[in-house]
Amino acid sequence: MKKISVAIDGPAGAGKSSVAKAVAKRAGYLYLDTGAMYRALTWAVLQANVDLADEKALKSLINTADIYMEPGETDRVFVNGTDVTAPIRSAEVTGHVSAVAALPAVREKLVDLQRQIAARGGVILDGRDIGTVVLPKAELKVFLTASVEARAARRCAQLAEKGENVSLEKVKADITARDKADSERRVSPLREADDAVHVDNSRLTAEETADLLYKLIKEREI
Repeated sequence: MKKISVAIDGPAGAGKSSVAKAVAKRAGYLYLDTGAMYRALTWAVLQANVDLADEKALKSLINTADIYMEPGETDRVFVNGTDVTAPIRSAEVTGHVSAVAALPAVREKLVDLQRQIAARGGVILDGRDIGTVVLPKAELKVFLTASVEARAARRCAQLAEKGENVSLEKVKADITARDKADSERRVSPLREADDAVHVDNSRLTAEETADLLYKLIKEREI
């Protein structure tokens, strides 16, 4: 059985990362957290206080940023030797990641790295433009989505577990704004690949969604 490359795209809050991790573990695939890579570079930009309009300074930072991951029970993310696994999930990074990810120099660096890793096969990547830009020849492309209401409810539940109380309406507004930014950005906007399998998991549990994707992978392995 030849392991394949899998591209999972979709809007924020659809559960791409958690499902991709579960499926990768079950199938014996490598999960490459592309979102974490962009968050890591965003963290580096914020730490260096680089103006996004300063192309020279930005390119210098990008070219010297060493981003890598260490797999484990909880995958760890590093930037130039610093463990940024927790900091990249901060509200500050979340608020800037779309703008940083839209920069051509940022995408060029990370897309090249992602393609190198995926070329080995047996890899699952998730993001906003994996099937349309990063891996247009992936053997399996999935567009995973859910209604704004379902995604907001899940996000509120996650925040509540952390002791953070945020109104559902506020979360819905944030998700809607994020969808708009991702879909309208100039470089590699969020869109569904023509040959992607459309999966709406508004009424599916994470386990049911993982089961479905695992089946799709097995159907395509040769």
